[in-house]
Amino acid sequence: MNEVIEALKSRRSIRKFSDKAVEKAKLEEIIDAGLYAPSGMGKQGAAIVAVSDKALRDKISAMNARVMGREGFDPFYNAPVILIVLGNKDVGTYLYDGSLVMGNLMNAAYSEGLGSIWIHRAKEEFESEEGKAILKELGIEGNWEGIGHCAIGYADCASPAAAPRKDGRVFWA
Repeated sequence: MNEVIEALKSRRSIRKFSDKAVEKAKLEEIIDAGLYAPSGMGKQGAAIVAVSDKALRDKISAMNARVMGREGFDPFYNAPVILIVLGNKDVGTYLYDGSLVMGNLMNAAYSEGLGSIWIHRAKEEFESEEGKAILKELGIEGNWEGIGHCAIGYADCASPAAAPRKDGRVFWA
């Protein structure tokens, strides 16, 4: 089996991260891979906010926990870096474009020896006044919707086993 397909089949979501910092060169490679995700009509309707500042990371974590109704919980599982994918709502395919960016980020993190997990609720976070204020403080203007958070870091656990694949999901014509 070719190594790309093997990597796609073996990457798993990680739910326990060490506090070891992720090297900037690795983050740049991962982000670059995310920016190369396919997009509808090549419009590149997604953007990435790279959050490694602990104070901001913790603030966004608290916002996310509030949305899910679990204050005091860290929905990012101690990951030191959060790559937030935003979709430009002025581009018709923004949701799909952002989802493809998320996939590329997680697979690129795996290729760099890092763990990752897609965490939802970015839409709700950045629709809030607090979320809009964060984007404004970062100089991000426009009609953006939160697509997801790619929490990245060094795994502090073994990679989980793959769940069995469900039957009946392929239809040949």
